[in-house]
Amino acid sequence: MIDDDAVVTVRDVHYAIGTHVIFKGLNVQVRRGAITAVMGPSGTGKTTLLRLIMGQVVAKRGTVRVFGENVARLKRRELYRLRQRVGLLFQSGALLTDLSVFENVAFPLREHAHLPEPVLRELVLMKLQAVGLRGAADMVPAELSGGMARRVALARAIVMDPEVLIYDEPFVGLDPISMGVIVRLIQSLNRLLGITTIVVSHDVREIGAIANYSYLLSEGEVVAEGTPAELNAERKGVVRQFMSGTPDGPVPFHYPARDYFEQLLERPGT
Repeated sequence: MIDDDAVVTVRDVHYAIGTHVIFKGLNVQVRRGAITAVMGPSGTGKTTLLRLIMGQVVAKRGTVRVFGENVARLKRRELYRLRQRVGLLFQSGALLTDLSVFENVAFPLREHAHLPEPVLRELVLMKLQAVGLRGAADMVPAELSGGMARRVALARAIVMDPEVLIYDEPFVGLDPISMGVIVRLIQSLNRLLGITTIVVSHDVREIGAIANYSYLLSEGEVVAEGTPAELNAERKGVVRQFMSGTPDGPVPFHYPARDYFEQLLERPGT
């Protein structure tokens, strides 16, 4: 049975790269119009989840549905059509360095919409105005600060008026002021454009200020879910460690490895 209010449904998903298991029965649901956060320590598969949602990789077992469509069964043309309904803010911004701010934002429209130039210009300036950077239209990425570049990338992500907007680690490398600007933009765009928002992040405080519902991933599955208040009240060890940012706890500092002294004493090539 498919929930009509769910834009994205990830059900019992298993995924591995070689022998490295990333997901073992993952269940996540993103509801229409909400801001849904996906959190977890580094290496828990947050970005991999986005790749599954966008059809870049396919689960070994389980289903990923977006707009009610089973992503794994879509043909290439159908998958491209689905992706046009989704905006993605890349972790690095991923601006095209040889193009101006204006042309970076215009790029998806030139590729997919084939609009008259006056209409295209109006749309691009409208999106730049929404992120507060209409005055930077003629600048190039090298002239932008990190926060400005992230906002230009956001303008590009919304230029096609997506139904779903995905942010992959939107707060990384930003100063407190730029971070505050991005937080406000996520909230206002979700509200004013009536879109569904997915934010992948490990910044607990910023996520707690804007998310309607959050999932915490660890060791291949959801270890906690709920409102920010519910996650803060959770007593499970891995949840407390992540929410409080303590170095010691269920999530180990060291990646699994052989015995340290045994490896130090061995002779190479033996």
